[in-house]
Amino acid sequence: MSIWESMRLALRALAANKLRAALTMLGIVIGVGAVITLMSVGEGVSVYIATQFQGVGSNLLFVIPGRLDQASGGPPGASMSTAELTDGDAAAVSDPVRAPDIAGVAPQLFRTAVVATAKRDSTADVIGSTPDFATVRNWYAEVGRFIDQEDMNSRARVALLGRSVVDTLFPENPYPLDQSIRINGVPFRVIGVLEEKGGSQFGDQDNTVLIPLTTAQSRLFTSRSRTGEYRVSAIMVQAASEEAMDAAAEQVRVILRDRHNIAFSDEDDFSVISQSDLLDVFGQVTGVLTVFLGAIAGISLLVGGIGIMNIMLVSVTERTREIGLRKAVGARRRDVLWQFLIEAVTLAVVGGVLGILLGVFGAELISRLIDDFSAVVTAQAVLLATGFSAAVGLFFGIYPARRASLLNPIDALRYE
Repeated sequence: MSIWESMRLALRALAANKLRAALTMLGIVIGVGAVITLMSVGEGVSVYIATQFQGVGSNLLFVIPGRLDQASGGPPGASMSTAELTDGDAAAVSDPVRAPDIAGVAPQLFRTAVVATAKRDSTADVIGSTPDFATVRNWYAEVGRFIDQEDMNSRARVALLGRSVVDTLFPENPYPLDQSIRINGVPFRVIGVLEEKGGSQFGDQDNTVLIPLTTAQSRLFTSRSRTGEYRVSAIMVQAASEEAMDAAAEQVRVILRDRHNIAFSDEDDFSVISQSDLLDVFGQVTGVLTVFLGAIAGISLLVGGIGIMNIMLVSVTERTREIGLRKAVGARRRDVLWQFLIEAVTLAVVGGVLGILLGVFGAELISRLIDDFSAVVTAQAVLLATGFSAAVGLFFGIYPARRASLLNPIDALRYE
């Protein structure tokens, strides 16, 4: 008997018990749908993180005081508490002769502070920086003007507000130019509203107040280094191009090691982190998350496979006399094996196709429910889920099919 005849008999047997076949496929449908939905969410998280990092700026290096490995009990070296970066470090890194692959430098001093008007107050991230902040961070004023060098020289008490701060402090005025606010009790004049950035892995970027770095250092968050220079929290460095990232990072290390008098054999007392480094870290986390979610959803596929095995065993028992009759008129053992095996695989594959539709629907539903997030359905997830469902049908269908093929035709014909 040909394989096509076996498929015809298998499909006819399934059609004779439509409700039972549908309920059996339900486990596979839910399993495949769950796998695709959850893997799509994991992929969407990866894309979302990459997009957020690109929104921070392009070709960026983050220079922070201290070594990251010391925060997790790494080897001894420069203490995190004594490590520091200063205005002088930022100026040295800006030298085009010593650092030709660096296009821009934006030192920052940031703290959390209370920002208030006469009627309302809120807690926001206050960042003191320079005019280069706009180009380095790719973050400009939507209305008003940005910080300029005159503001820096005069330590002007001027501020740009993020959209979340504006909504909280000035709910009736979306562009509160020339209005007065107080930051930790110190009066400032609003000169601009920053472009809306939205939330990110760093929190709500729009809950930000930007002021001149010199003002932050001398009027709000006074902090000097051991040498008497003003401290900064971090230095953001923009490389001239993506290809120049490694060269720029090395130039920063050489300059800062020289300024900090670090001996050749000693560890750095600062860290230079690139966007790709951060993306790699987050990529590893989201990769593990995606696999974990897929594995959890895969359990439901195994449950669906067990359901297929159970119903196929019941089918073999119910059709014992049919099997005996087929064998008596010349059906070979492999013909019976193929018939029941095709039934099991058909249940799994049809369930897998329906599961793909369910998974795509689930991914779309999650994308609609979560603002600024889009689950990404990949061909890899679809092929993996479909292939796994077919494998489940094959694996769990082998035993019932083999049991049917091994039935003795005499015993089968006498079965009541």
